[in-house]
Amino acid sequence: MKFIIMSMFKSACIISAVSALSAPVTFAAAQVDVIYSHASTVKFSTHQTEDLLVKSLLQITRGQLQQAAESIDQVLKIAPNFKLAQLVRGDLLMAQAHQFQTFGSVAVNAPQNVADFREEARKRIEHYFSQQKNDSLPEPLWQMDVQQQYAIVVDADNSRLYLYRNENGVPSYVADFYTTIGKNGIEKHTEGDKRTPLGVYFTGAKLTKKLADIYGDAAYPLSYPNEWDKRQGKTGSGIWVHGTPQDTYSRPPNASDGCVVVSNPDLDSMAPVLEKGNVPVIIAQSLRWVSPQDLLSKKTDVLSAIEAWRKDWQSQNTDTYLSHYSQQFASNDMTFAQWANEKRRIQASKPKVDIKLSNVSVFNYPNNGKLMVVVTFNQSFKNNLLDSQMRKRQYWVQESQGWKIIYEGPV
Repeated sequence: MKFIIMSMFKSACIISAVSALSAPVTFAAAQVDVIYSHASTVKFSTHQTEDLLVKSLLQITRGQLQQAAESIDQVLKIAPNFKLAQLVRGDLLMAQAHQFQTFGSVAVNAPQNVADFREEARKRIEHYFSQQKNDSLPEPLWQMDVQQQYAIVVDADNSRLYLYRNENGVPSYVADFYTTIGKNGIEKHTEGDKRTPLGVYFTGAKLTKKLADIYGDAAYPLSYPNEWDKRQGKTGSGIWVHGTPQDTYSRPPNASDGCVVVSNPDLDSMAPVLEKGNVPVIIAQSLRWVSPQDLLSKKTDVLSAIEAWRKDWQSQNTDTYLSHYSQQFASNDMTFAQWANEKRRIQASKPKVDIKLSNVSVFNYPNNGKLMVVVTFNQSFKNNLLDSQMRKRQYWVQESQGWKIIYEGPV
């Protein structure tokens, strides 16, 4: 039977973070017992603090204030700088002393802080009550290339970062982490707008210069603005994946200047992945989850289009080759017409060429309007005058006549 989870509260038990939900959320009654058991048994180290926090909050909904206090003390033993846990502990102490009024009573002089804590609690609780199936995958991860050992997907709406490992080109779930994005939300457009960009990016090497404490244990720059951002006229820079200040375990869901922020322990656990650089990071709104079979069917058509483009380029049939390009194509300040004229000039003598592609990755570009994918590959081009090896990136968009290239250039 369904019920409104906020109705579980009795007077003092309103301090539960479930009561911090800004709006009622409906769950199956059996879910509470499942999550309660899960929080008691999960051993995955990077989730230990969150598991214990959820355990404490669910104990509060059962009226088990003493057990909840013990659980929250365990949280603070592991992460003494976890401010949300500190607030819950303060409320528990006040409830036990019959002085409790509302969530965050110990911080009534900082109402914005309390609102931030409520939102963080809501995001964490909703993650644990989600119906997400273990075998479903983030829709943007169409294909990872053999050199991409890991990929990251950020669900901006739900303050969650997902880490996937490459298993023969297919993403396999590794872990997920609570995350913070920009103060003003998503869809970065201009320098200083304090928004987090949506798109497909790649990490750079760990920054080695000494950073301010607000960036935590480490920082890894993202490739914002990417090729598509620049074409859209978007500006700004300095979008990083980084940690939290030493006195702060986690920050509210919307608190950064546009960066993707995770706790220092979570960032440290990802260090072996991030330190290698060139990790795909896809930031999406309204992240969709699909089955592995759906991903396979989605990428089949675009991979066929890429192979047809390669063959037609190798055949030096210029008109057929150019038919793979959108009329809206642009690259390096060249319009489609300019690009076509240049290719006709180069291919006029129809020289014999050998073209091979390898290490192909395909990522669906999130929240773009039209269906568009980012394709990156190693290209080998040989003729009697040239032997060229390069890493190339293309943006393919689905138009009425099929998949077309709208951007192309070197990585």
